Amino acid sequence: MEPRNLYEVIRTDYEEKEVFEKAKQYSFDYLDTIGKRDVTPTAESMKELQNFEEELPNQSCSSSEILELLHRYGSENTVMTTGGKYFGFVCGSSLPVSLAAKWLSDVWDQNCGLYVMSPIAAKLEELCERWVVSLLQLPKDTAAGFVSGSSSAIICALTAARNSLLQKQNWDVAGQGLFGAPQIKVVLGEQAHSSVFKALALLGLGKDRVTLVPVDDQGRMLPEKLPALDASTLLIVQAGNVNSGAFDPLDELCEKAEKAGAWVHVDGAFGLWAAASNKYSHLTRGIEKADSWSVDAHKTLNVPYDSGIVLCRDRNALVGAMQASGSYIQYSEHRDGMLYTTEMSRRARSIELWAALKYLGRQGVQELIDMLCENAVYFADRLSECGFTVLNDVVFNQILIKGSSDRSTKQLLTNIQNSGKCWCGGAVWKMEPVIRISVCSWQTTKQDIDECVEVFKACYKES
Repeated sequence: MEPRNLYEVIRTDYEEKEVFEKAKQYSFDYLDTIGKRDVTPTAESMKELQNFEEELPNQSCSSSEILELLHRYGSENTVMTTGGKYFGFVCGSSLPVSLAAKWLSDVWDQNCGLYVMSPIAAKLEELCERWVVSLLQLPKDTAAGFVSGSSSAIICALTAARNSLLQKQNWDVAGQGLFGAPQIKVVLGEQAHSSVFKALALLGLGKDRVTLVPVDDQGRMLPEKLPALDASTLLIVQAGNVNSGAFDPLDELCEKAEKAGAWVHVDGAFGLWAAASNKYSHLTRGIEKADSWSVDAHKTLNVPYDSGIVLCRDRNALVGAMQASGSYIQYSEHRDGMLYTTEMSRRARSIELWAALKYLGRQGVQELIDMLCENAVYFADRLSECGFTVLNDVVFNQILIKGSSDRSTKQLLTNIQNSGKCWCGGAVWKMEPVIRISVCSWQTTKQDIDECVEVFKACYKES
């Protein structure tokens, strides 16, 4: 048989669908074994990653061989972040409907930069904007941009804030740049997230020239320690401390900023969703007085990864900061996604977000949030009963644990991570090493927690 050219090979894969059937089969195999696998790969398994090691091949390779390689050696070396016993880095799981919607949208492979490029993506972005604003009880005309995560959302929001604050001082940063620009005062808590400092550095606001406000024993900003604010101030507050889960006194802080004419940004990667729960919305009281917000759907809401949201009260401020121009760009009277993010070409993240919101509804979102928080309290109580010290008030989904000494805490964490049966992260809290537990998965059950408590006990004996 005559060798086929590349076009014929690709066309055959496309028409016969065998490669897609293989992918479906391997995906179902993976889903069926999530609860049976160790949370992390074994050392022996990770040696198999060498099977990927090679120089770039000269010749093409069959699709079936590639998928088999991925499944045989890749599936075994993933971390079970979507399972019930992973509690690291505030990683959410994936709702089945959102995962399925993502599969379908991957086949669509839509670029949602412009309405003309994907009317369906634009429509779902429009709906998601309206629904999220309603869920979080933000001002009705708040604009939303759909980005990779809250780190990108913070960059978008602080760009809008910087430009707006300078515009008040008759300085057009888009045209004039930052050389010779008036000063902006940046105020934030001592325990602000690292992504905030990263954004400030990228935006030329200087991570080392900010005013840090002292915090209380839970990491909440102390309003009485707030410096004088004015119309050239950017105040950044937290809805959910990355370690303790504590919320800044948002209402009081926003009130002070509002009177001074300052811009307030709320960093709420996982905690902002508290606003959607009757039980936990008191934690976010006053957020509607802020000017911008950042949040992740791939954390608390359990949407697949790469789903962050930037929200801005002043639509024109966000659009003005993100604006792109070019004769080839075809804007429409409908929603054009590139107006709200730094990206021009990007995937249609709104599809799986819309699927999750449609599936859960307002009541379901509340039940999911409440379940995660109740599981966190249960986990903390069980560990406390077993003699472990819980260092924080468990107000949302974060738990901080320590052993009898710094050394035992570090060894306990190492033992837990090496066990493969449960995974938690580490952090430093009040100058001491701690174990950080983030309860973020719909898959986590009370039985999972009980089994993880037994892992803690066994690992402590070894420390």
